[in-house]
Amino acid sequence: MSGVTADRLAAEILYVDQAKADELGEELRTNRQGGYHPITEEERKAHYRLNRKFDLCVLPLLIAIYLFNGLDRSNLGNAQTDNFSTDIGIPASSIWFLAVICFCWGLLTICHAFVKSDSQLIAVRLLMGIAESGFYPTCLSYLSLFYPRHDLAFRFAMFYGMYAVAGAFGGLIAFGIFQIHSGTLHPWQYLFILEGCIPIILSCLIPILLSKDPKSAWFLKPEEREYAEKRMIIDAAANLNGTFKISKRDVIEIVKDWKLWFTLFANTLAGTCPQGFTIFFPVVVKGLGYAGALANLMTVPPYVCGTLVLLIFAYSSDRRKERTLHILGGMLIIIIGLIITVTLPLQNTGGRYAGLLILLSGSFVFSPIVSAWYAGNTPEPGKRTIGLAIIGWGNVSGIIGSELFQAQYGPDYRYPLQVTLGLMVVALAGYVFVHILLRLANRSRAKKLATMTPEQIEEENTSDVRVGDKKYTFVYGL
Repeated sequence: MSGVTADRLAAEILYVDQAKADELGEELRTNRQGGYHPITEEERKAHYRLNRKFDLCVLPLLIAIYLFNGLDRSNLGNAQTDNFSTDIGIPASSIWFLAVICFCWGLLTICHAFVKSDSQLIAVRLLMGIAESGFYPTCLSYLSLFYPRHDLAFRFAMFYGMYAVAGAFGGLIAFGIFQIHSGTLHPWQYLFILEGCIPIILSCLIPILLSKDPKSAWFLKPEEREYAEKRMIIDAAANLNGTFKISKRDVIEIVKDWKLWFTLFANTLAGTCPQGFTIFFPVVVKGLGYAGALANLMTVPPYVCGTLVLLIFAYSSDRRKERTLHILGGMLIIIIGLIITVTLPLQNTGGRYAGLLILLSGSFVFSPIVSAWYAGNTPEPGKRTIGLAIIGWGNVSGIIGSELFQAQYGPDYRYPLQVTLGLMVVALAGYVFVHILLRLANRSRAKKLATMTPEQIEEENTSDVRVGDKKYTFVYGL
């Protein structure tokens, strides 16, 4: 996301002639290289009005579905506090596309209620992982078709925030359902059945309520559709010839995209908290001495704090058009929480719980802002779609988390928390490294542009010699 303008780069970073820097800045602003920015008051009102319509007609259904996606991931940890493993006989250690996968994971969630062995549980979780794997990156790519780059982080956060809400909501649901002690089913079976039925219902609404792109949005007037398409073409590519199809060139370019692979590495390590640790968070809380149902209830405050912190950070990131400092701020909150939790003895229940609350407050910040950061620095829609899907590979961190938080390390789980702390420090360094590389690239381009005439800049901006973020006129967001 372009939080650094060309005139700032030329004048402040490189200390070139101020008159030349002003000329360069005006040229780039004329070409709207830094993404879409409404100019006139009328355009600004239309811009915000269009965003509000998308907020009301596109986001809510995706948010509701992702809420239950998060519930279906975390319910295993909630069920574990009600002796789920013991009851089934396993050791404790041990658009149509969207509609179809939503229906499938709802059905597979219900199947959890009837598993009888560890092999059956593994099979159901494996199938569920396959069904869920494409949902998150597909939704991010889908939202990037509707919102310009400088409006993405907060929308990604509203969407991703449902994962944190799911943790709190899931704890409340589990607390209520675990009070049921009647009939032939265990309370944890009712939990899986309820949380599986709702995604099935929501899957039926997807093809009815969601449009494939702004041009076909049923809730927009003809002139709004035209404006929505125009602003996304301007926002998407420097030469104004943006296309929303994936080409062979996109695939080749994504393989050579260094910023993607460095970001993926940092994301995989950082994802241990939201993807791995949070799944078994109720079990960790139970290790502090809270009983089964109460353990689920005690998971609610940290997730509520996590949601609020995420939305505040994302709103600030969009408002200031800055990504790195907001990502690092979230990582530092995680690290502080981990240090408190690791250093305090198990007997200090209040202190360790406070550490977990701080930890979860920062755990959800980085993912949506990193996704918005990458999306804004990848102007070609096809390449951006593939890149966001690959960034989703960071979910492999869930495997790390499941291997770390084994029952043998309970009740304090000190070793898994220490390893997680180390991973967070390395991830933070990884994001700093990506920031440095992007800043160096911006400096190099600003030096090059400072020696070019306005005619040469225009030719660079409109020719196909270099495309997308490889153009000298493209300024990486920091």
